Amino acid sequence: MESRARQKILVAVAGGSGTRMGTEIPKQFLEIGGKAILRLSIEKFIAAVPGIKVITVLPEAHIPRWKEYCIRTSFICPQTIVKGGLTRFHSVKNALGTIPDGAVVAIHDGVRPLLSCDMVARMFEAAETEPAVIPVLPCVDTMKALRKNPESGKLEPVDGMNVDRSLLYAVQTPQIFHSEILKEAYSQPYDTAFTDDASVVAKKGMPLTYVEGERLNIKITAKDDLRLAEAILTV
Repeated sequence: MESRARQKILVAVAGGSGTRMGTEIPKQFLEIGGKAILRLSIEKFIAAVPGIKVITVLPEAHIPRWKEYCIRTSFICPQTIVKGGLTRFHSVKNALGTIPDGAVVAIHDGVRPLLSCDMVARMFEAAETEPAVIPVLPCVDTMKALRKNPESGKLEPVDGMNVDRSLLYAVQTPQIFHSEILKEAYSQPYDTAFTDDASVVAKKGMPLTYVEGERLNIKITAKDDLRLAEAILTV
């Protein structure tokens, strides 16, 4: 007897205020080519995985803004909107309360609109047999361990710490998990070491499968990132 296919779910995490962008509205609502960055991110998953369920995590104060945007621009996307938490960890945990067991869940930064549909499909395919799939890219720059001197404000080398670039990889999203594993991992108390979902799952002792990400799958956090994304998407 064949096992039933897992329901595919996207959790688009856009619960931050985007203060580093220096704009009046959070960065996820800024537009590129006439579309909000958050919409562009969600659309990649809708195109790659027809029938995917969408859960959008937003700052509570900006939920009305997003609802108004979807109506005004005719963004017809059935979605569950969840209030963001104090940290990314708490935002994802809030979203997990709406997710059933037996699903496969992609957690994606709502401000990474440049990933390809091929990457989305490839990762969901890997998640059919692997319970935790994380996209990474090898670091290509020379890496230095530095810390800021609190008195002078200058960056200074950390004695005795040599960074081997060949061992370093940059972690991206979407990170895709079987829902029951993700829920178990998020039952842990919050830890400041939780910088992404992979770190939460790893602390629970669960194995991770790493796959190749994409160079253009950047996270838009500053104005330079926005200009780069505009150049790429409007070519």
